[in-house]
Amino acid sequence: MSHDMGFLFIIPIVAIVGGITMGIISTLGQQRLAELARRERIAAIERGLDPDKLPPLATPDGYGDYAMGNGRLRRAHGLMIGGAVLVAVGLALFVFLASIEPDKSHKLLGLLPLFVGLALLASSAVIWPRKK
Repeated sequence: MSHDMGFLFIIPIVAIVGGITMGIISTLGQQRLAELARRERIAAIERGLDPDKLPPLATPDGYGDYAMGNGRLRRAHGLMIGGAVLVAVGLALFVFLASIEPDKSHKLLGLLPLFVGLALLASSAVIWPRKK
């Protein structure tokens, strides 16, 4: 049984390392695109184009005003998505573990991601931008 427990910890470790790696790669890619857009704009100005006639610099992530003008909305969306995923994972884990060993308390492990997901959904509701 202890040999099987070792594999239990590999999955979250791989998920965490993979998520951090993907975040770093995504950030580096966005920075590179923003740098290329600035260089292209500078080259156009050097060729004599009027800077007022050039389109505004787009955000590297492609969200435009969504990212530039309303960071709270974007953050709330991220929290809502993360919360929904964790609620689903928590429920699935609870049901799965309850179906395998219904008389054991292992099924309560599913409650941890469930409650974290609910907390993320609540924080999403708190920071959601309100109309003035």
